[in-house]
Amino acid sequence: MTDALNPLAGSHLIVAPVLLPLATAALMLLLGEGRRRFKAVVNLASTLAGLLLAVYLMQAVHARDLTLAFGVYLPGNWPVPFGIVLVLDRLSALLLVLTACIGLASLLYALARWHQAGVYFHVLFQLQLMGLYGAFLTADLFNLFVFFEVLLAASYGLLLHGGGAQRVRVGLHYIAVNLVASLLFLIGVAVLYGVTGTLNMADIAAKLPMVAEVDRGLLHAGAAILAVAFLAKAALWPLNFWLPGAYGAASAPVAALFALLTKVGVYAVLRLWTLCFPVDVGAGVSVAEPFGSWALVWGGLATLAFGAVGMLASQQLGRFAAYSVITSSGTLVAAFGFGAPALAAGALFYLASSTLAAAALFLLVELLERARQVELGPDEIDDGQDTLPAFIQSEPLPGVNLDDDEEVLIGRAIPAALAFLGLTFAVCTLVVSGLPPLSGFVAKLAMLTALLDLQRPAAWMLFALLLLSGLMAATALLRIGMRHFWTAEARPAPRLRVAETLPIGLLLAGGLGLVLQGAPILDYMGKTAASLHAPAQYITAVMSARPVPPMAGISAQESAP
Repeated sequence: MTDALNPLAGSHLIVAPVLLPLATAALMLLLGEGRRRFKAVVNLASTLAGLLLAVYLMQAVHARDLTLAFGVYLPGNWPVPFGIVLVLDRLSALLLVLTACIGLASLLYALARWHQAGVYFHVLFQLQLMGLYGAFLTADLFNLFVFFEVLLAASYGLLLHGGGAQRVRVGLHYIAVNLVASLLFLIGVAVLYGVTGTLNMADIAAKLPMVAEVDRGLLHAGAAILAVAFLAKAALWPLNFWLPGAYGAASAPVAALFALLTKVGVYAVLRLWTLCFPVDVGAGVSVAEPFGSWALVWGGLATLAFGAVGMLASQQLGRFAAYSVITSSGTLVAAFGFGAPALAAGALFYLASSTLAAAALFLLVELLERARQVELGPDEIDDGQDTLPAFIQSEPLPGVNLDDDEEVLIGRAIPAALAFLGLTFAVCTLVVSGLPPLSGFVAKLAMLTALLDLQRPAAWMLFALLLLSGLMAATALLRIGMRHFWTAEARPAPRLRVAETLPIGLLLAGGLGLVLQGAPILDYMGKTAASLHAPAQYITAVMSARPVPPMAGISAQESAP
């Protein structure tokens, strides 16, 4: 039985995004090492079901008023704050949908050939999704750590998927960095538990005002250690040296899925920081500079500058895509650090746009490199003479476009595969650079407009870096595009499979949808930001959840209105 005022309260669908990939992975493990086609079908069906479920949950939470837009589920039927708690709100619903979209696109691409490069690809893929879904839904630090480790353990195997010395080398660096970050995570959790006596995030936020002054230093130390662990996973400078090599060495579908991993670190910082250190702490007390805000802002600015320089210096599209992920993380951390709801709304829009574009770029890398590596022999080159009219074959007319070899361009058809690559590359260029009229421009415009109202030196610096990073990204992508599409070498059109082109098209279609539905999506982001900066609603929703009475059965959950 659910709350009549809030049908999301206690709904079993809240835990379904975690249980679905877990059950799918368990089923595929029972099937053994063979039956890969059947596993592919099961994986695809489960991932698609996860997307439909995430979209339904997002619509359900968005249909509620701000004070009721929370779904709280107690899996073990233990009272808060002693048991596991899962919470669905606008932010977690947004990230569930984003995860499901990129997961489905990555899987579709992998089904072309990459899923056959390892025995347990499908199992690891589902465990990766489980860890991501759980991290976005959990409401306590210990289970956040558990889901972190689940998704990281799966990412270790996925990074090494396909083998090769390069993947092993960068994989060791990636594992070492994440193990250190996990150790810091545990230390920070232990310190916070020692100070507050709880691991439930809402309960921690409720008890922080009651922490004795003598323990404030220890509290801040624990929060800082925890933030370092999260920001290392979010690729904040100077903790991001591992990312370009790891993401560049991963296979295309794995790298696209990894575009989400840094967002988990950003989400954890945003969730805990807005809960525990809000700008408005209530009771008429306003904090102009909450604890750690300066570190988030200036650390984000440094990361944004580092990523922009890295994009400009990149000669390969794979490294450019990796640095674009760093740039995205820096932008988000800096924007969230200001504690301004209007800026946070634009940053959330940017989060969705930049993540979709980065995933599409990672998928494009392999296709573009394949087109460059395949060249025709001198006897196989088709000069196009047989397809041109006779009067053009004899002598070009004045003013007719010629190529570098002074051959007529009129009448040559652009191969469909090459046209697809060129069009999708151009779309990615517009989105990543923030050029109109696509979603990157809408996101940056929303952030730039909000920055004008802040009137702070750091805000002006972020304003300038957003414009400069877009210019650097456009310059780098133009240079890469010239090398891929405007060279004079004779190459055949690359052979692309539908399973490789469809996911890229879907990701870019999602970015286009952000523009076409810009007004309602910006409204959703605005309400999400307002909810984040009014943490009392989240705290009340979690702390008022009640376990099911024994006589009511074990299948229902109740939440007080």
